[in-house]
Amino acid sequence: MTVRAVWNGEVIAESDDTVVVEGNHYFPRAAVREGVLGESATTTVCPWKGTAHYHTLTVAGAENRDAAWYYPEPKSAAAEIRDRIAFWKGVTVG
Repeated sequence: MTVRAVWNGEVIAESDDTVVVEGNHYFPRAAVREGVLGESATTTVCPWKGTAHYHTLTVAGAENRDAAWYYPEPKSAAAEIRDRIAFWKGVTVG
């Protein structure tokens, strides 16, 4: 089943290889449309997944700050989501 992430009226990621953890689809980085992920200094810590790093989305001139996150070095319990991207803050995934 192909899963799409849509924000600001545009598909920003599409894949039939997502990993679902806690209800969030984690897309392979290569499945995310080039040019939509911007840098962010934001990080958060999950006790069992590790430290999440964030990206700001830019689509059609609009910005959605820290709307994507990933775990570059997840703890062993979450190894399957290493460097995969998940979305929130108004991004529709389905």
